[in-house]
Amino acid sequence: MKKPLILVTNDDGISAPGLKALIEVASSIGEVVIVAPDSPQSGQGHAITLKDPLRVHKATTYEQFEAYECSGTPVDCVKFARDLLLKDRTIDLCISGINHGSNASINIIYSGTMSAAMEASLSGIDSIGFSLLDYAWNADFEQAKPYLKEIIENTLKNKLEGTNLLNVNIPNLKREAIKGVRVCRQAEGKWSEKYVESVDPRGGKYYWLTGEFINNDLKEDTDLWALDNGYIAIVPSQHDLTAYSAMDKLDWLKK
Repeated sequence: MKKPLILVTNDDGISAPGLKALIEVASSIGEVVIVAPDSPQSGQGHAITLKDPLRVHKATTYEQFEAYECSGTPVDCVKFARDLLLKDRTIDLCISGINHGSNASINIIYSGTMSAAMEASLSGIDSIGFSLLDYAWNADFEQAKPYLKEIIENTLKNKLEGTNLLNVNIPNLKREAIKGVRVCRQAEGKWSEKYVESVDPRGGKYYWLTGEFINNDLKEDTDLWALDNGYIAIVPSQHDLTAYSAMDKLDWLKK
């Protein structure tokens, strides 16, 4: 039987350990084509490159696979793969990650990992973004691999219904400590942010963004609750940002 074609990308860059782990799992399931940023692009969201040309080169990091590194954003990588590199082929699944750090709750808005998956989903391609709750470059992805394999295989077998985009976050726990998988809603949370001001050696001011994440949603059906309690959280996601519940409450705006 013909193997499924899986597009693999990320936002931490072509050399990220999380990407290597994802490729290892995906290549045991199907034919992988890798297009990833040539440098870290965390927090880029759905940004695309307009002012500069894209540079795309074969990636020597993964010689046994068809792999490319791109000078642009994660979304640029998916657009290039979909519209040029694989334009005459059917992409069965796009997977993005494994991100170093959480993309639960409101973090999906800022995430290059999830925006790459979302870009593929806009074309009707089933897509999954994977994240591990460990920001360290040398994070241990071994505990996540069996779950990744199961989720990828089941998605290819069953196809997604009601959405074509999943946001998967994995707690930073040993495999035996992970209690299972929960399908959740996105928790309501926010970042309480501030800028730290300092002065460079030449006397110029600069500002460094920092902040603290605040969870305003403690209900047990959320991704944050699942992660805090040892579960892998899967949130069916979408690109439609319409607040439908507000539509009939805005009659005063009509003329």
